Amino acid sequence: MPTGLNRRTFLRTTAVAGGTAAFSGVLWQRAFAAGPAQPGASPYGPLLAPDGNGLQLPQGFTSRVIARSMRRVEGTRYTWHPAPDGGACFPDGDGWIYVSNSEVPIVGGVSAVRFDASGRIVSAYRILNGTSLNCAGGATPWGTWLSCEEHDLGLVHETDPKGERSARAHPAMGRFKHEAAACDPDRRVVYLTEDQPDGCFYRFRPSTWGDLSSGTLEVLVGSGTGAVTWARVPNPEIWLTPTRDQVPGAMRFNGGEGCYYTGGVCYFTTKGDNRVWAYDAAAERLDIAYDDDLVTTGEPPLAGVDNITGARSGDLYVAEDGDNMEINVITPDGVVAPFLRVVGHDESEITGPAFSPDGTRLYFSSQRGKSGFVAGTDGYTYEVTGPFRR
Repeated sequence: MPTGLNRRTFLRTTAVAGGTAAFSGVLWQRAFAAGPAQPGASPYGPLLAPDGNGLQLPQGFTSRVIARSMRRVEGTRYTWHPAPDGGACFPDGDGWIYVSNSEVPIVGGVSAVRFDASGRIVSAYRILNGTSLNCAGGATPWGTWLSCEEHDLGLVHETDPKGERSARAHPAMGRFKHEAAACDPDRRVVYLTEDQPDGCFYRFRPSTWGDLSSGTLEVLVGSGTGAVTWARVPNPEIWLTPTRDQVPGAMRFNGGEGCYYTGGVCYFTTKGDNRVWAYDAAAERLDIAYDDDLVTTGEPPLAGVDNITGARSGDLYVAEDGDNMEINVITPDGVVAPFLRVVGHDESEITGPAFSPDGTRLYFSSQRGKSGFVAGTDGYTYEVTGPFRR
């Protein structure tokens, strides 16, 4: 660190000097020519007073609670799991399914809620059992959910949202403290984050696209933003040396969290330094989409970055772990602003943001709810409906 400069001042200086060049990715090639996202007015307007569910939303949006941990899902006989975490939506006939991980040890797994065309809950059920600390994950182009275990020997489990086919573990994708996954159908790879203070960013190249049972695990290599490369991890399945320490020069990321791919760019978050990264897959270039230390005016609106998803409009939605319990929107124009806030859940975190297939409903959870109890037995899972940009 240069003498006389704190981290925020130093990062601002290097960014202005050209440390964050424009992406070639379609969504963000204009926005970050001027640097990472900055605070501004939300495209949805200001947040209103809390509604009956304790959510502050913009004008025109409404909410409902669709599930509570350790209680039966309304209209079903199924008890919702504790500590709801990563999630995704899948089309199902005229309706859709929302899947949700359970981040508890030993009995984690995944549950699902099925909705009809009107949004009415018609069933809830289990799609994965016998796994531990299921944190985030990702949807595949062939309609399955990748549920990731967050412990040192954690695996990626491929599940069927309909619960009709048995889940499968994929050791070839590596045994490490998995967080999230994002599929890149253009390069036919799956990107993976690792929740360690010195974790890495990986990609898995399956031998056959659509079959994750075999393939090559690679780790990102580089010295910072700019051009990066990939190197094969020698022993991803059975190791004495952790995967993150097997390749010299592997880049380190401080607490990898959410991961989302769209338009040629894979966005992923790191909670330790409060960043949203952007990997331009075509150019093999890494840049910073958001960093609270690179906010040049006012207070950073987004802290405790965690899960991430996107909308058809190109907007990113980033959930907070703690801070003031918001989901912030980052627009393709490089503006970051609060989209919603959960009131009264001060010891919780927001998890599992995902849009319904038609883009009109956003699902997410407050993992520990109002009590903040670490076991997550007070978790809430919400639906927000309204005029989302598309």
